[in-house]
Amino acid sequence: MILAIENAIPASDAAPTGVAERIVRRSLAKREGEYANEVRRLLDAALEVMQRCGTASRPRVADIVAAAGLSNDAFYRHFKSKDDLVTALLDDGGERLRSYLEHQLAKETSPEDQVGRWVEGVLAQAVGDVAATTLAVMWNGGSAAAGLAAGRHFASAPVATLLHKPFAALGSVAPELDARLAAHATFGLLSDLLWEGAEPARAEVDRVTAFCLHAVTRGA
Repeated sequence: MILAIENAIPASDAAPTGVAERIVRRSLAKREGEYANEVRRLLDAALEVMQRCGTASRPRVADIVAAAGLSNDAFYRHFKSKDDLVTALLDDGGERLRSYLEHQLAKETSPEDQVGRWVEGVLAQAVGDVAATTLAVMWNGGSAAAGLAAGRHFASAPVATLLHKPFAALGSVAPELDARLAAHATFGLLSDLLWEGAEPARAEVDRVTAFCLHAVTRGA
């Protein structure tokens, strides 16, 4: 009897059943997973192509799509332009660096040692293969959409927040501002090292750490 009544209701007027909702959610979840995979492949391919090109040339969308093994339709499904993808790649790199430094700071208990870990981790971006990759991404970021501060490392702002707690523990009366200043100084040196093709000496790492600690403690 109930089945007969339900079948009498026009499909356009009937509310979605539990089965229908589950099927829709399953389909959406599958598509979401496929799209996430496409985006990851495009980001990884862009990084790979940029590493290969270095600062000699900027890759085209066609180069990135070919390296990802995807179509132009897949690219433009997620990004409006190459600059849009580069911006996403910069954000992704900033998040990865922040996650790495957060893990490094967690190994230390004293705020002084945490600041040291932070400085060392930031300047490590100028060492080995990481240096070439970082420089290539920054160079390509120079043509990205507005909103990226010209001349500033793409991870400076998000990574600076990791210094808020250590600086506050050291007695800083303005830990957020002090963290921004420390980030500008440290990332500025990093940019110089990258463009010079030089790696930071141990003495430079220690000097930058001492500089940050001195500025914060003297200010307090």
